Amino acid sequence: MKSGVQVKICGITNRADAETALTCGADALGFNFYPGSARCIGLTEARQWLPQLPAGVLKIAVLVNQPELGLELWQSGLVNALQLHGDEDAAVCAALADAGAVFSKAIRVRDASSLAQPERWRTARLVFDAYQAGAYGGTGERMDWELAARFVASHPQCEVMLSGGLTPENVSDAVRIVHPRAVDVASGVEVAGNPRRKDAEKMCRFVMSAKSALEDG
Repeated sequence: MKSGVQVKICGITNRADAETALTCGADALGFNFYPGSARCIGLTEARQWLPQLPAGVLKIAVLVNQPELGLELWQSGLVNALQLHGDEDAAVCAALADAGAVFSKAIRVRDASSLAQPERWRTARLVFDAYQAGAYGGTGERMDWELAARFVASHPQCEVMLSGGLTPENVSDAVRIVHPRAVDVASGVEVAGNPRRKDAEKMCRFVMSAKSALEDG
């Protein structure tokens, strides 16, 4: 990603929302390929419209315990990066790293022990999300920002993307406290009651609040 605080709009399910997110200033778009998600898109559908997005768009496939699909997506060039959001272990990460895939590992943070030995994931790109039993993200729950901030300060080699419970109203506080490399939002910018559609006004406010947070002091 580029320098400065970057914004990823995740759970995009259609081309119109993708293009609106880019118009609002999003730096990356996330597409969920996990069948258990309300925001899931299928591979056949993705092949129809992802290639039609503007050149240079950072397209990230969100996967949950789907390493084979991840490798297929990476090798096909349909996406630029993978985001592992399940129970993928160090061996899975090592296999993807050895294959040359660009990926991030999402960590559902319960406490400080969740963040121990980050080097085992074979990637500097880490996504911090809130832990919730039985869920693999997208819950709208918020993790401990102070804990994330301590990790960021003590691990400058890691590129941390903060996720979980972020909204247009709180993202500026999150950026000022944590100083993440990027922020990731899904439910916080959705049309009320519809996880498959994004709200243009919410997306634009989120991007503006995130990117201006440090400028505001």
